Amino acid sequence: MRIAQYLLSAALLLIGGCATTLQEAAVSSSTVDVPAVGETVPVATANSDAADDPAIFARTDNAAFAVNGKRVEALILGTDKKAGLYAFALDGKAVQFLPEGLLNNVDLRSEGDGFIAGASNRTPGHSGVSLYRYTGSGGITDAGFFTTDLAEPYGFCMGRLNDSLVAIVVGKHGAVREFALQDEANGSLTGREIARFEVGSQSEGCVVDDSTGALYIGEEDVGVWRYSLGRSDGARISIAKTGNGALVADVEGMSILTDGAARYLIVSSQGDSAFAVWRIDGATPQYAGRFHVAAANGVDEVTGTDGVDAHGGAVGGFPSGLVVVQDDVNDGAAQNFKLVDWRAIKAALKP
Repeated sequence: MRIAQYLLSAALLLIGGCATTLQEAAVSSSTVDVPAVGETVPVATANSDAADDPAIFARTDNAAFAVNGKRVEALILGTDKKAGLYAFALDGKAVQFLPEGLLNNVDLRSEGDGFIAGASNRTPGHSGVSLYRYTGSGGITDAGFFTTDLAEPYGFCMGRLNDSLVAIVVGKHGAVREFALQDEANGSLTGREIARFEVGSQSEGCVVDDSTGALYIGEEDVGVWRYSLGRSDGARISIAKTGNGALVADVEGMSILTDGAARYLIVSSQGDSAFAVWRIDGATPQYAGRFHVAAANGVDEVTGTDGVDAHGGAVGGFPSGLVVVQDDVNDGAAQNFKLVDWRAIKAALKP
């Protein structure tokens, strides 16, 4: 067993270039239950693995705004990877749907009173990155599209690097491409490649810590890696490995929540329908525990999560933050997204 572990570690070092491991010791696999407090309506694609990844938008002053004439306190974007992109209000009702094809992962960054969003698009003949813009009123509109050399754009996240908005695309087999977004003459957005590297095997979930320039990527059967945004050398640090108590393969969606001076990395442990949390604002990541979203308030439990997004601070009626997760088995209906109050997670974990 020790020989096998040694060989695996050596193989990972070869795959990752300059790889460093921060956490080798096993951690507690105990998991606390937190209650679901709401859910979105199901996506339209029934009897299929369809709902995948959410992204949350709230204004910095937490003021309400209008989408297509409907007043909302915040928005939850969610992909139906067989059909397109939804925008849900916090009551779970859909306020807009964009029939954009096979969108897999979605992320956004604020811009004024609105946002710029992007999604990995796997539509045959139109694969690449689809971009969207919301200006603070009206509806969400197309903002551009660009292709990549990836056979299957899979994971997707956004970040900021040197005041530039950056889009990161993760190919299904672990190839990563980073693009700086820039304006075109016609007012749309496109992407200019700034970095590329290989993770090593099937990967999807990713998230950027804008405050440090760190890029976290989930290698589904292996664990979570931390890279530096904008670099092509593949240098990385292992944050956690599957099988060490925190993560059960597949490693799927991930998000970062800022709570005052603290920042937390939340990662989907799909294999046992749980989520692992690390505090990442210190010199090294500190494991904070695991939680499972339990049935409550008329909402069924969360199982087999793909995507997760978290937003710290006031989000409508959630004063400290909101976490939204995809639910693989939504009792009696197509897949959807569940809402969790960050206060409940924090109280249960006591990070």
